[in-house]
Amino acid sequence: MWLDKPRNPNAPLAGLKVLELARVLAGPWVGQTLADLGADVIKIESPEGDGTRLWGPPWIEREGPDGEKEREAAYYHACNRGKRSVVADFKNAGDLERVAALAAEADVLVENFKTGALEKFGLDYASLDRINERLVYCSITGFGQTGPRAHEAGYDFVIQGMSGFMALTGEPDGQPMKMGISISDLTCGLYSVIGIQSALAMRERTGRGQHVDMALLDCSVGLLASQSMHLFATGENPPRMGNEHAQVSAYGVFPTSDGQIVLAPANDGLFRKTLMVLGREDLLEDKRFTTTEGRLANRASLDAIIAEATAGRPRADLLAACAEAGVPAGPINAIDQVFADPQVVERGMKIDLGGIPGVRSPLTFSEAELALDSPSPVHGESG
Repeated sequence: MWLDKPRNPNAPLAGLKVLELARVLAGPWVGQTLADLGADVIKIESPEGDGTRLWGPPWIEREGPDGEKEREAAYYHACNRGKRSVVADFKNAGDLERVAALAAEADVLVENFKTGALEKFGLDYASLDRINERLVYCSITGFGQTGPRAHEAGYDFVIQGMSGFMALTGEPDGQPMKMGISISDLTCGLYSVIGIQSALAMRERTGRGQHVDMALLDCSVGLLASQSMHLFATGENPPRMGNEHAQVSAYGVFPTSDGQIVLAPANDGLFRKTLMVLGREDLLEDKRFTTTEGRLANRASLDAIIAEATAGRPRADLLAACAEAGVPAGPINAIDQVFADPQVVERGMKIDLGGIPGVRSPLTFSEAELALDSPSPVHGESG
């Protein structure tokens, strides 16, 4: 069942065998990232398939193995590229034996079942470790394998609320807001790839795999960075600030004559350059604004001055002037504008595999390349 030859022999993880017992987003994101890096990823699906195949609209249509047109949710294609699909019914003893046989030869297994749910099928880490001591077994759950909530299901929206993300996101006087992407799922997926690769590196020293225990809540809390340090240093919760920055001003969204831009002059030198770009050299020696502390203390006045100066300038002209002066600035792009941006186009971020569009993993190597050779699999196409 495993491939005899690597999908791309010059991909970083060429020859790595990954068994994916995962669905929805966090687990499949791990599998897709490893597949992009060249691993042979076999996705085990129930007879009904990964539920996200039906999470439309929007839909993607393609020809199925029987020649008939099939449609699957675009959501599914966002995180299942480069894999093979094998159907297994865990209520069937023969199917369980087949999955266990694949695990016996695998380097990595990724699963996102509820804590303890795979024990009754003999597909938990302890059971598979007995037949494959080199297996790196990554479990992704909402809350991890231990703790009072270990057996609860985890959902991105809930985790964004619990982790503090929503307390930090949104306007100061508005409702707490979730982020526009499933940041908790995606971050856990990326941290899981780091954990898997670390365990594989350790296996080179010890000869043994291990259990990698990943939790959405842990990964989201781990992203709090300077916001957690605000609490630890002051004993107070950091405030929700919308588009403002706690340590920098003028830093935010400002109007132009034909749209909005982001300005991010994060130090004294960049702030002085910003004033010169905006033709407000008269403020260079204004004591209210010569230091970071002064700019923060007079944030409202400064933002109003900057907004007045930017409002009459065409967006493209102002951004060009900022780029020439070395002032950090950029447009606020809609998603279609993102993929039309010359920088994004030059970097080849949008890909097309068999007529199915996608976004490549943002990894570029000097001596290797990604294995971008196949779209998301049709349900059960490999058996």
